[in-house]
Amino acid sequence: MGDLPQDLSRFQHPRFARAYARLSAEAETHATGELRERLLAGLSGRVVEVGAGNGLNFAHYPAEVREVVAVEPDDVLRTYAERAAPAAKVPVRVVAGHGGALPVADGGYDAVVLSLVLCSVPDQRAALAEVRRVLRPGGEVRFFEHVRSARPAVSLLQHAVTPLWRLVTGDCRPNRDTARALRDSGLVVEECERFPFKALPSSPTLTHILGRARNP
Repeated sequence: MGDLPQDLSRFQHPRFARAYARLSAEAETHATGELRERLLAGLSGRVVEVGAGNGLNFAHYPAEVREVVAVEPDDVLRTYAERAAPAAKVPVRVVAGHGGALPVADGGYDAVVLSLVLCSVPDQRAALAEVRRVLRPGGEVRFFEHVRSARPAVSLLQHAVTPLWRLVTGDCRPNRDTARALRDSGLVVEECERFPFKALPSSPTLTHILGRARNP
């Protein structure tokens, strides 16, 4: 999509962003850091990270990664990410943008990282089409997302609370079937681990997926 400026006004949630930055930093030492390490292990080459948040993934990129373009629409979180970037072991460039129109060229990247972002993008189909656009043929997608429960009663509850949840969590939707969206996008899902996870002892337990897919 080039470097044209984007209207990111609908992605601004400053109160939630400040709370998320604080809580995610606490969660990093609880268990999330280990999952980020697994998410990014073995990556190399040029990487786009979609929805980089406050930059907590940056410290976990392996040295074989030559470049990370970290795309983040929220002004507050992007400022945190810009502060985190210089401490990374790999070159990280933080840019303004959103998942539905990634500000990078077609087919130029070896991998795309999706980390706790597909719950909040306005349109999963559009975001995943962008992922495929920027990936080279055979490029890899790494994903770590919370998803809709497979238990019918819990799933119904997630549907019921989604309108309020979105209001207080920066437009996050807990009722999305993200694993299916990944498959339906045309990506080839090669590995997908499904597990319950609490980011903090006080957090609700949510079903998460962690895995990898390939751009055919």
